[in-house]
Amino acid sequence: MKYSVKSAGGAPLACLMFGSSAWACRPRDEYIGWNSVQRIAALRLTTNNSRFLIYPWIRVDCLASYILALVRRRLPGDWLAKYGHPVYLIETYVECEKFHATCYRADNWICVGRTTGRGRNDQNNEWALPEKYIYLMPLARRWRGHLLAEAEG
Repeated sequence: MKYSVKSAGGAPLACLMFGSSAWACRPRDEYIGWNSVQRIAALRLTTNNSRFLIYPWIRVDCLASYILALVRRRLPGDWLAKYGHPVYLIETYVECEKFHATCYRADNWICVGRTTGRGRNDQNNEWALPEKYIYLMPLARRWRGHLLAEAEG
């Protein structure tokens, strides 16, 4: 799912992209309350905010958290229309050494931990990737109940 954000006058301001959530992420899975079987059953009801860019020439205070709030209110309906099932949780990963996750914290995203520095293709613990903060944003009041109910079948 892709979003292009424009000003009232039509000038491009930002873009966002949402896709598949990480297959396994211990801090996220523990926060939700999933075991591996439950995660497999319900992972499709989550999404990953894989890209968020405000164009570098744009300078507007609080714009990032404002955009995040707008998009997260719109995303559930758009997701249901496009994919035919609901989405209850967004995850995102923010590189610890480069960024402070200020816009996510300003929009009340929940930091549930850090990655280990291994990627999805690191089967033998050989790659050292930058560690990232893991942030989650629930999209419904009883989001955890929906995810666990789906996992129980």
